[in-house]
This record gives sequence, structure tokens and C-alpha cells, in this order.
Amino acid sequence: MKIRNLVLVIVASGTLLAACGDDPFAFSWVANPDTVELYVLSRPETNLLSAFDFFSRIPKRLEAPTTGDLWDLTVDYRDGQFVWLPPGALGISSDAGLATLEGHTFETAEEAPADTARYVTDAPIPISFDPIYVIRTRLHQGTFSVCNYYGKIEVLETDSIVGTVRFQFDVNRICNSRDLVPPD
Repeated sequence: MKIRNLVLVIVASGTLLAACGDDPFAFSWVANPDTVELYVLSRPETNLLSAFDFFSRIPKRLEAPTTGDLWDLTVDYRDGQFVWLPPGALGISSDAGLATLEGHTFETAEEAPADTARYVTDAPIPISFDPIYVIRTRLHQGTFSVCNYYGKIEVLETDSIVGTVRFQFDVNRICNSRDLVPPD
């Protein structure tokens, strides 16, 4: 008798949720662009904010290039040019990578590339104002599995005198979803 009642409650609950169009397992996110400024890694001062954790949305201090692995991207100035450095470019094992989307603006970049070969994980990537960049974060433990999170980056300003890069970014908070804009 108790099992029958439990089954009825589960079926009724499922029917109500289906009738309302609600998916109890669906995750949603809203656009939340923000701006951050990072110092180049090669500056002589220690403890400058030179790396960024896109999932947590916070800049990180790296005392040395191989200090810690709780970040997805850093910036540096090499051979007279600003570059992005994913952790693998510094010899740190990480799934974090960066892809370039030519011909898009921050608003028109709607989906991260599916082709994993497009994500640079182990080499410097020249920083330019023209493309939009797509970040694939390092692996994180999600609700049901291990996840990468995807976001977009637009460079707003570089300052070679101070050694900084300022950029706008947003990150999709849904595990392994390549959408770069929230659903309507």
C-alpha cells in the first residue's frame, strides 16, 4: 500500500511538472558580462593580479608562473606583444584552452567551437582587438559529472607602459554547454 501511494505521488508530480513545461533538471543562466584588468606575468613585482579563474570570476595572484593551477588564463608581454597564456603554455597540466572567433563581436558570438583542436592549450596566443576569444575552463566538478565551462572574451584595452590588459568576459554556468548567450 505504501509503495503504491509513493508511485502515485511520483507520477502525479511528474505529470504536474510536465504540464507546466518545467524541467526539474534544466539549468539556466543569465548574461552577466564583467570587466577585469590583469597585469602581465613578467612584471618584476610579486603578487600582482595576473591570472584569471573564469568559473569563479576572480583574478588570481601568481607568485611564479608555475604557482598553483586554480586559474584558466594569464597574460604576458613577449617579443613586443601582449599574449594570452593558458596553463599548458607554462608547463601546467590543464584542460583550459583558448579559441579565436574571427568576424564576431561580443554580442554576435553565440556558440563556442565544438572542434577541440581549435582550442590552444599549450602555446602563447597573440592578443588582438579584432577577434573575440572563447575560453574553455579547466575541469571542474559539476553536479553530475566533471565539466568544462565556456565563455567569451573581448579585449578592451592594453597598456604597454603599465603592463596591463583589460577585457570584458562572460561565462556560461551550465556544465559542458557551448552556448555563449543565454536562452531566451
